[in-house]
Amino acid sequence: MLFHRWRTMLSFESMKETELDKPIRQWLEKQGYSVSCEVKNCDIVARKENDLLIVELKTRFSLDLVYQAVNRKNLTESVYVAVPVQQGKKTIPKYKDVKKLLARLEVGLILVRFLKTKTRVEIISHPSVYKPRTAHRRRDAIIREIDGRYSEFNKAGSAVVDRRISAYKQQALVAAYLLSDKESLSPSEIRKNGGGAKTQQILSGNVYGWFDKVSRGLYCLNNAGREALSLHSDVLSDILGKIP
Repeated sequence: MLFHRWRTMLSFESMKETELDKPIRQWLEKQGYSVSCEVKNCDIVARKENDLLIVELKTRFSLDLVYQAVNRKNLTESVYVAVPVQQGKKTIPKYKDVKKLLARLEVGLILVRFLKTKTRVEIISHPSVYKPRTAHRRRDAIIREIDGRYSEFNKAGSAVVDRRISAYKQQALVAAYLLSDKESLSPSEIRKNGGGAKTQQILSGNVYGWFDKVSRGLYCLNNAGREALSLHSDVLSDILGKIP
């Protein structure tokens, strides 16, 4: 990290890219690099023996900055992007997503903090070979969700979570339907008649409040459940047509 005096507090909105030059230049020089600016459209180029390093500057993280960094990777593996952190903020917007994106692109990230009396340069990450890791649990959860659905009702891009018809809700509706004309049934009886794999969890958890426990291992449908069947009659009709 590098600290140096800064006489005036800068306004983030009025900041210019040129104001990032001095703190980054000083940090690089402290690391033993000789620094040149605006070389063949590269904002900052630093050289130490055969090591060539490029830093692209922007007052805010943007796709334009990403495009520039990707293009600079044709010149050297050591490419960084540098952006300021708004005063009063801990970091830049969507910090975690930015880090993940740059890691995949094998681009380093530099944050510059303009404080009241000094400026701080933070090297968040260095360019390094990206080693992808599969999130197996999340991947398996996606597969289970797909396999647990009887049919597809959701529209891509829908922002209202409560209106999405998940596999869990579809299986709950089937359980409610199978209980609608019975005094009570066990989870195994419901599964034998087309209920889903999560029937036991749905009845005992009773997330939607549709079911009542009659006795050990037996459940019935309550008034809230009957109202749900009426409310989702179109969805249920489609689901029932998919049950063998």
